[in-house]
Amino acid sequence: MSESSQSEPVGVVLAVDPDRFADVVEALRRAGLTVTGEQPVLGTLSGTVPEDRLPALEAVDGVEAVDRERTIQLPPPDSPIQ
Repeated sequence: MSESSQSEPVGVVLAVDPDRFADVVEALRRAGLTVTGEQPVLGTLSGTVPEDRLPALEAVDGVEAVDRERTIQLPPPDSPIQ
């Protein structure tokens, strides 16, 4: 693990305190998050972060949940299994 400071980025979706949205987002940026989308009314945002920085995001005051983005691949419409 000699390159632990340069881990691969992962997509994340976060739920944060909507009453403190702007402050929490700024703290998340300082913790290493690159924000790709914000939904302040819902208290959610998405972004990318080096995998080794996930614990730092979870530790930010006002963060309620950190989930990795997931990709679902559906079969083509004409495939025999639907």
